[in-house]
Amino acid sequence: MALMKKAKIIIKKMTTGLVKSCKKIGNMKIETLSRIILYIALFMVVLAAGVICFYKPARDAVFSSETHTVVAVKSGDTLSKILGENGFSMRDIDIISKNLKKDADFTTLRAGRDRIDFVRSNENAPISKIVIENGPWNRIEIDCGTPDTWQCQKIEIERDTRVSYKEGEIASGSSFYLSAMDAGIPEGIILDVYDLLAFEMDFERDIRAGQKFYVLYEENFASDKKVDNGHVLAVSFDALRGNVQMYRYVKPDGKSGYYDEKGNGAIKSLKRTPINNAKVTSSFSKGRKHPVLGFTRAHKGVDFRAPTGTPIPAAGAGRVIAKSFNRGHGNFVKIRHNGTFETLYAHLSKFAKGVNVGTVVRQGQIIGYAGSTGLSTGPHLHYEVIKNGVHVNPLTVKLPAIDNLDANNKKLFMEQKAKVDATIESLKLNPKQIIRSDIDDKKINKNSK
Repeated sequence: MALMKKAKIIIKKMTTGLVKSCKKIGNMKIETLSRIILYIALFMVVLAAGVICFYKPARDAVFSSETHTVVAVKSGDTLSKILGENGFSMRDIDIISKNLKKDADFTTLRAGRDRIDFVRSNENAPISKIVIENGPWNRIEIDCGTPDTWQCQKIEIERDTRVSYKEGEIASGSSFYLSAMDAGIPEGIILDVYDLLAFEMDFERDIRAGQKFYVLYEENFASDKKVDNGHVLAVSFDALRGNVQMYRYVKPDGKSGYYDEKGNGAIKSLKRTPINNAKVTSSFSKGRKHPVLGFTRAHKGVDFRAPTGTPIPAAGAGRVIAKSFNRGHGNFVKIRHNGTFETLYAHLSKFAKGVNVGTVVRQGQIIGYAGSTGLSTGPHLHYEVIKNGVHVNPLTVKLPAIDNLDANNKKLFMEQKAKVDATIESLKLNPKQIIRSDIDDKKINKNSK
C-alpha cells in the first residue's frame, strides 16, 4: 500500500510539472506535446507493473491463512484414535480408513516415523485435507471433495539420485570401519560393503595398514536436500589375496547382482564370516588344546567373539537339517546349502522363532543368537563349513559363485562397467560435480554443474 501511495505522488508531481511547462511554452507544437504525454503514459504503465509485482506477494501473504496441525505418531497411537481426537465422527473415520486401504494400500501407522498433517482453510474452518507423511518418498493426501466424502490419493515424491565417490586407506592400528568413517563414507554404506566383501575376506585377519579402498554409491535427494543413501555401485579393496572389485549390475529382467571386473559372480554361495566385523578368537586347526577339556584335538571351525544375544544370520540360503543340543556344541543349528556345502552354528543362547528342522532359510536370515551353551568358556559363535562331508577352513575354502552372467549380459555388463569406471575417474578429478544415476535403467548419466 505504501508503494501505491508513492506511485500516486510521483505521477501527480509529474503531471503538475507538465502543466506548468505547457503554460510556459504555449507555442509548443502539438506533435511534441503528444510525444511527451505518450512517454509519461509508458512510464506510468511500467511503474504500475512494478507496483503489482511487489504488491502481489504481500497481498498473498495477507490473504493466505491456511493453517496446519501436525501430529507425530507415538507408540500406542492408531489412525482411529488420532482422527477421533481431532474431531472426526465414527462415520468419517470409517470412510477414511476404507479409502486408505482401497486407494493407497495403507492400514497401519508407524510410531516415531509417521506424521499426520490436518489442514484447514483458516483457523476457524473445519479440516478440509489430511496429509499422512509415511516415508521420505511418498505421502498420502485425503481431501474432502464433497461433504462427508473423503477421497484418498497416494503421491510419490520424485528422487534425485546422485553418485558419490569416496576413497580411503587403512590407518596404522585402525580398522576398516574407522578408516571408512574417516573417509566420509556413511555408516549404512559401510555395513553394505561389509556384507559384500565378507564373501572374499575376513575383516579381522585380512586388514593391514596401508590397504587402499574406494566406494561408489548412490545418494537420494529431494528438493536438493539429501534424504538417504541408495545402492553401492562399485567397491574396491586391496586385500591380502589381491585387489577385490565388485560392480552392481541390473539385468534386463530387473534382477540385480554384484560381479567382479571380468563379469563373474562376486557373491558367493556362502559368507566366510557370518557376523560382520567380529573378532576371530580361535582359528580352524587340526590340533588345538581345548580350553575346557584341556587336551589337544582338531578345531573344526572358527570362533567369533560375540556378546550373548548377538543375532546370528545364515551364511547362505538353504534348508535346516538339524536344530538340537549336545554337550559339545550346546544349542546348534546345521544348514544344508546344496549337494556340496553345509554350515553349522554352535553355542547359541537360543534359537530364532520359526527356525525348525526342514525350514528353508534365505541368506542373512537370523537363525539364532550367540551364547555360551555347551563346552564354552564365554559367549561366542562357533562356525563350521563342511564340504562334501569334510570340515574345511571357512576363511580359506574356495567358494563357488552363485550367479555368473551369460554372454549377452556379460557384454552389457562390460559396457556399464566402462561407464562406471569413467564416472569414478571423473569424480576423482572433480569431487564436487554432480553426477546423477538413472534409477530406472541404472545407466549413469553425467550432469555436471
